[in-house]
Amino acid sequence: MRALVTGAAGFIGGHVATALAEAGAEVRAFDRRPPTGLPPGVEPVAGDLLDPAGLGRALEGCDAVFHLAALYSYDRADAAAMQAVNVDGTRLLLDAAARGEPGRRIVHTSSCGTCGPVSGRAATEDDAPPAWELSVPYKRTKLEGERLALRAASEGLDVLVVNPTTPVGPGDRRPTPTGKMVADVARGRARAHLAGGALNIVAVEDVAAGHLLAHERGQRGERYLLGGENLPMREVFALVASAAGRRPPRIGVPWRLAHVAARVADAALGTVGRQPSLLVLDEVRLAREPMTFDDSKARRELGYRSRPAAEALAAAARAALGD
Repeated sequence: MRALVTGAAGFIGGHVATALAEAGAEVRAFDRRPPTGLPPGVEPVAGDLLDPAGLGRALEGCDAVFHLAALYSYDRADAAAMQAVNVDGTRLLLDAAARGEPGRRIVHTSSCGTCGPVSGRAATEDDAPPAWELSVPYKRTKLEGERLALRAASEGLDVLVVNPTTPVGPGDRRPTPTGKMVADVARGRARAHLAGGALNIVAVEDVAAGHLLAHERGQRGERYLLGGENLPMREVFALVASAAGRRPPRIGVPWRLAHVAARVADAALGTVGRQPSLLVLDEVRLAREPMTFDDSKARRELGYRSRPAAEALAAAARAALGD
């Protein structure tokens, strides 16, 4: 297999490129900044997802495409960039991939956020997010990008979608919002947790392995949640704090109070530039419902497996502290 990995300098993208190389694939790692720290045999390629000619050149000779390039942010100052990368870039990638290699398979990386959450139970691939959440640019643009991929599949392109839940682990250097949360707890900056909140925690290495399984065994036009364990937010914070040798935050803040505080912080900081506050308004908005998911479909159809969330969070805490 010769595979193109877009977003290979990113958190999940770097792990997918590594997993492919370790499985014996020839890998072309594509990103705006040439990816570093990848295994021997991975060809780094600098390019812009919004450059059709550059995409065409990067795709030459590749019979597999793993599309992970995306902007993961809850800062509204990034809204236009999220539309460009997550939607327009996906459209250009699909158009370019449709030309050339016959039998080329595309694995599009979406988000669990396009499947839910659903009030009162864990969401599955048959679900959708609440309509009010689509006011959040990240959520809206990831859903639009996913719909482009599924439409292409309905028109005959060999595309399937994977929906990671909340990946954690080494290599989250920029970091992602999830990586920032882990670092804040590990370094003692988080003083409280969201009462009633929950996340589905998964090791990033398992998500990467799930991408390869989806390419090998997944069905065109299907979605596959790649998750781990559903945990209350208080337990997520406690596991990270324990791994970092700290006391866990013991104060549980009700969602309504956190939302008011985030609105006040947002008004004070304005909408220009990145927000240094621990309470980012759109992130708090999306935490209104426990973000729990059921990945039984991937386990059943792909043979997907995941390690314990405690192990994944401990590795993430160590990485955040530079161990």
